Amino acid sequence: MSNGSTLPPRRRLRGTLLVIAAAVVVVGLGGWLVWRSGDGGGPPGAGQPVPSRSAEKGTDGTGGSGGSHGPAGKDGPHGSLKGKVVVIDPGHNPHNRDHGQEIARQVDIGNDRKECDTTGTSTNDGYAEASFTLDVARRARTLLQDAGAKVVFTQNGDRPYGPCVDERAAIGNKAHADAALSLHADGSGAGNRGFHVILPARVTDGPADTAAIVAPSKQLGKRLAGRFRAATGSAPSNYIGRGTGLDVRSDLGGLNLSTVPKVFIECGNMRDPKDAAQLTDPRWRQKAARGITEGITDFLTH
Repeated sequence: MSNGSTLPPRRRLRGTLLVIAAAVVVVGLGGWLVWRSGDGGGPPGAGQPVPSRSAEKGTDGTGGSGGSHGPAGKDGPHGSLKGKVVVIDPGHNPHNRDHGQEIARQVDIGNDRKECDTTGTSTNDGYAEASFTLDVARRARTLLQDAGAKVVFTQNGDRPYGPCVDERAAIGNKAHADAALSLHADGSGAGNRGFHVILPARVTDGPADTAAIVAPSKQLGKRLAGRFRAATGSAPSNYIGRGTGLDVRSDLGGLNLSTVPKVFIECGNMRDPKDAAQLTDPRWRQKAARGITEGITDFLTH
């Protein structure tokens, strides 16, 4: 059967080869354009991110964020808290135990009088609450400073005792803190587990007037509880707060006398073996510091 062509066989073959070559060029060009638009113009595989050294730092609990985003979210923490003042109050003092008479002195907390300070609790193996609070406070300070905040401590283990609870509040007030946090760990019975954040009640008595800070402190506490839970994997307290991780108290001088948004956090129960295993783990304490930093950052940037 005739194919309708009148060209000699050699010329027909040459024409067929030219058509095939042109098709190869077109297909190849199309593939090259797709590749260029797909990964930014580098060689194959150039679009794959290189693992960051900063993301790896801190896997031993000494720094970094464990692979999650920084306190300010996907854009990182740098500069997000510039101009903000955060007061961190590490509960108790490692030297309080040597100054029983001084810390037993009564001070005015507005609606009552209470001891200047206490020694705090400890794990059954003797790890002191005062050591825990200082360690987590220092870790949080580093993260907050990295985010641009000015961080003020009420004590850094450099005082013979205290300060008293009224002075702890006064330090935050004098600093005009945008947020203040008192760090603690609880000393409840075994089986009682989890963290909780203590919010100030409305107290207007004597030198105490929390009317202006109740609402912002509640917001700080809610953000702190959410971020702390996410960072540490710890559940809210099963014995205080009815599963919310939040509690309101009117008997704490550090809250009653504060004129800036302030909360307490009990990071866990030192007397429960499972909680104690976390509280004594440096890696977990780094997670706790990150959760605290992220909670404060959420409050100060929203």
